Amino acid sequence: MEKSRNSVILFLFYLSVFYPQTDVHSFATPSDHDFSYMKFVYNATDLPSEEVYDYIVVGGGTAGCPLAATLSVNYSVLLLEKGSVPSAYPSVLHHDGILTTLTLEDNGKTPAERFTSEEGVANVRGRVLGGSSMLNIGVYSRAEKEFYAESGIEWDMDLVKRAYEWIENSIVFLPNVSRWNSVVKQGLLEAGIGPNNGFNLNHIPGTKVTGSIFDNEGRRHGAAELLNRADPENMRVAVHATVERIIFSSNASSLSARGIVYSDSHGKSHKAFVRGNGEVILSAGAIGSPQLLLLSGVGPKSYLSSVKIPVVHHEPNIGQFMRDNPRYYITILPPSPLVPSGGQTVGITRDFYIETLAGPPFSSTPFSLFPHPSIRIKINSTFGHIVGKFPGPSSYGSLTLQSSSDVKVGPNVRFNYYAHPLDLARCVSGTRKIGDLLRTNSLKPFKTQDLPGVEGFNFFGLPLPMNQTDNASFEKFCRETTATFWHYHGGCLMGKVVDGDLRVRGINTLRVVDGSTFNLSPGTNPQATLMMLGRYAGLKMLKERSTCKGCSS
Repeated sequence: MEKSRNSVILFLFYLSVFYPQTDVHSFATPSDHDFSYMKFVYNATDLPSEEVYDYIVVGGGTAGCPLAATLSVNYSVLLLEKGSVPSAYPSVLHHDGILTTLTLEDNGKTPAERFTSEEGVANVRGRVLGGSSMLNIGVYSRAEKEFYAESGIEWDMDLVKRAYEWIENSIVFLPNVSRWNSVVKQGLLEAGIGPNNGFNLNHIPGTKVTGSIFDNEGRRHGAAELLNRADPENMRVAVHATVERIIFSSNASSLSARGIVYSDSHGKSHKAFVRGNGEVILSAGAIGSPQLLLLSGVGPKSYLSSVKIPVVHHEPNIGQFMRDNPRYYITILPPSPLVPSGGQTVGITRDFYIETLAGPPFSSTPFSLFPHPSIRIKINSTFGHIVGKFPGPSSYGSLTLQSSSDVKVGPNVRFNYYAHPLDLARCVSGTRKIGDLLRTNSLKPFKTQDLPGVEGFNFFGLPLPMNQTDNASFEKFCRETTATFWHYHGGCLMGKVVDGDLRVRGINTLRVVDGSTFNLSPGTNPQATLMMLGRYAGLKMLKERSTCKGCSS
């Protein structure tokens, strides 16, 4: 134990010297998974047919877990998750299991729920306590300044900072940078994405080592572990609980959300209500939250009438402005094995971001990682995956129901990738920079042949265009490698569906706290901001109740 503690101290000293940081504070200490929250987790089949709480949070994902944990400090909270607990899916608990999770056949019980956009792009969303924080590559990086300025919320930036730090003290780690990530970091600097920002959680131009929710043993510490910060006396989590609709009550002057109806894994129906000034809060994500509102009769009047759903409240923007950040990428099979690792290195410019990961061999192609139809073979060696993303995006689409009565049938989603010319121009710019990266001395050891330029690499899938000046070839490459970055958002936008306090406009005691409220994807990777949003919204709500005259405690 003493030897291990000394190793950690030496490692932190090394980082303080060689990876300068800004806004330094404490981080989580590497440890085994903490499943303490299991003492207040129940299978929905074991819960009563009717209950009353102060708050009901629909969706135990990236935002829902910190939100519920925060509210439980003063109030009773029911958190509903349609999936199971992380310990039921060993592949989600370690970075070596990322591809295993993505290749599991979706039988309705797996942690990754598959869906395909109307463009034919394969995607997944979390169906497990902790949500998509249990599926991703682990990158933890805060949002850029523009996100706060353009989000529609008048942010208390001191509270934002404290909310981030609450997350970081619990489940964020200074990564032990892998050889592959270290080489790509040096290559990004060599390719002109500077300065070297060392280790940094902030979103600033240049190249940096970022935070990770994987500790240095490769163990994932997702949003579910934030439930360990809850008050166990006030917190109840129901898993295998599928919320079917919101219960409303109304009088002559107002409409209020009073509860929800959910079903358990046996198909039995349950109801949960909020008392007094309590609230129903949707944290079901960019797909789940707008779908549930539409199924509950909240949405465009003409559309709801056309699918024979009784209209409770006309809100024309539910399901609108759906966005997904397309991922453009190359995959290299190196001449010697790589140690698998999650995302640790990020290159940031105004127009694009570049990240990387090293993956283990696989026998079944994870379609959402390699969606091109030509890539349907197994990889017998490790690989380096270099990916690009651009801000925004500017293109957007919409969400409609595939079933007007069954929430288990996923909705139809169209993102309209590259419909806006700015998105395509940014992809071309980022793809060219990946070409610059491959031409650096840093990446030469990963060639299988000593050839000039981008030649000599053993590409898995589509190679980069050879002619750097051929715009049409790069545009074609962007379109043909269109894949998801799993950063979809929209459907319940701030300023259009919810107000600056995340309340659904025109309905009392109903909020949406998740990525469906975002009009752009925050930073290089959204999970840090989604977790922050859950904590931030919870703290704001606690403050509202403490200063609300006539509000019961």
